[in-house]
Amino acid sequence: MTRRSIEVPGLHHGGLPIPVASVVGNLLVSGGISPLDPATGSIPDSTEEQVETAFANVRRVLEAAGGRLEDVVKCTVFVQDKSIRPVIDKYWLQMFPDEASRPARHTLRIDLAASMQIQLEITAVLGEG
Repeated sequence: MTRRSIEVPGLHHGGLPIPVASVVGNLLVSGGISPLDPATGSIPDSTEEQVETAFANVRRVLEAAGGRLEDVVKCTVFVQDKSIRPVIDKYWLQMFPDEASRPARHTLRIDLAASMQIQLEITAVLGEG
C-alpha cells in the first residue's frame, strides 16, 4: 500500500515538513490538529473559539482526505487544563450528536504551546461510516 500525505491550506506544524495527516489504504491518522485559524494564521484568544476552530479543522482534514465525520473512530484531545471539558463537550455533541455512533475519545492534559489550549488527533477509517 502507498502512504498519502494530507495537507490542508492554512494548517501546518509551524513550517516543519510534517503533513496534518497521513493515509494508508483507507486508514487516516492525523498529527496534532490545532486551533490555528487557516484564514488568519493565528490562534484565537478565547477557549470557546479555540475549541470551535480545532473541531472545524478536524472537518477540514477529513474533507481533504475524502472522508466524513462518520469515518472517525478515535479522537484524542490534548488540553492545557481539563477544566475546559464542558466547552469541548459542547462541540463534541454538535459534531457527533448520535449517542449510538460516536468515536472513542481520550482527553489528556499536556503542556501545549503557550497560547494553545487544545489540540486534537483523530484516527478514521475512510469510507466505512
